[in-house]
Amino acid sequence: MSSTAVTGIGQLVTCDGTDPDLLGIRSNAALIVENGLIAWIGSAADTPAADAQIDVGRRVIIPGFVDSHSHLVFAGDRGTEFAARMTGQPYDGGGIGVTVAATRAASDDELTRLLASRIDELRTLGTTTVEIKSGYGLTVADEVRALQIARQFTTETTFLGAHVIPAEYAQDRAGYVDLVTGPMLQAAAPYARWIDVFCEPHSPHAFDVEEARRVLAAGAEAGLGLRVHGNQLGPGPGVQLAVELGAATVDHCTYLGDGDVDALAAVAEHTVATLLPGVEFCTRSPYPDAARLLAAGASIALATDCNPGTCYSSSMPWVISLAVRELGLTPAQALFAATAGSAKSLRRTDIGRLVLGNRADLTVLDAPSYLHLAYRPGVPIARALSLTASGEMPAE
Repeated sequence: MSSTAVTGIGQLVTCDGTDPDLLGIRSNAALIVENGLIAWIGSAADTPAADAQIDVGRRVIIPGFVDSHSHLVFAGDRGTEFAARMTGQPYDGGGIGVTVAATRAASDDELTRLLASRIDELRTLGTTTVEIKSGYGLTVADEVRALQIARQFTTETTFLGAHVIPAEYAQDRAGYVDLVTGPMLQAAAPYARWIDVFCEPHSPHAFDVEEARRVLAAGAEAGLGLRVHGNQLGPGPGVQLAVELGAATVDHCTYLGDGDVDALAAVAEHTVATLLPGVEFCTRSPYPDAARLLAAGASIALATDCNPGTCYSSSMPWVISLAVRELGLTPAQALFAATAGSAKSLRRTDIGRLVLGNRADLTVLDAPSYLHLAYRPGVPIARALSLTASGEMPAE
């Protein structure tokens, strides 16, 4: 059994839920990793012997970011759409069809290469766990291959055949829902952990509440966990549907009424509100009120929603900066939401917190304090730490 001591930690942020800010911060700390798991945490002066040592030079160690909402399997570019939105064109979900066409036309090798590059990028920004959705194929074969490719990089794969109604089914919505809940789900389920649906009555391309209910019920019957895109473009039924069906998370939550907030607070132990402020930034939409959700007792998470149309960024540090500046969170609340909160939205207890027995998914900050995540927006101070046998902090 090999062990590695990570030493020289100026500030260790465990996110273990202790202390008023839930961050469980230790100073002058060290930890021992054995076979990829945290085996010991304590004072640097008491560090046990280990087979190898990494000295991080008084830097900060935090849990690796958990990006619990992404759409990373795609080809093509929608930069012109972004430019149009910056001049006032509203977003209604229609641009997804552009990415569907490009993704269908791409080879398996091209999609795998593009995804590998994006995974490398997010690790250089400190993310160690990522959820990846399908949803840019919208045929049985293309949805299956997207999930198969994603499974090469993560176990957190989500079947999103119910992303939008594809062009070829524009006059047969019921037929497409039949396909998603029947042959497509049957073929995709072996490669997915989750099922998701874009429940959005404000978009003619997305799914209404009864269509969404049918999709989620079929996914649950197939043994998949439930996730929901909800309340993104306006007030709607997504949050209430997610709560009713016991979904692990409802994502976006941009437009919430008092009833939605109360409902999320009532089920905070098992349904998380995942906020995606990068989308609001890139679509000029109003930001959700995260402080209101926390004050009511709801559980929140932060994620990138990295996708080619509404937020082409894989940077969790940037999301934290936005959450502090625009969502009403403190730096501590934002960091907790981006780690332990996002892990909760995946119903995972082995990531997002640096505690004994958990995965040693470590992110190092080139800074004296975690506050610099929000304090230095846009500066690449975070990266996932590779545990090697050398005595130096490895470059990513």
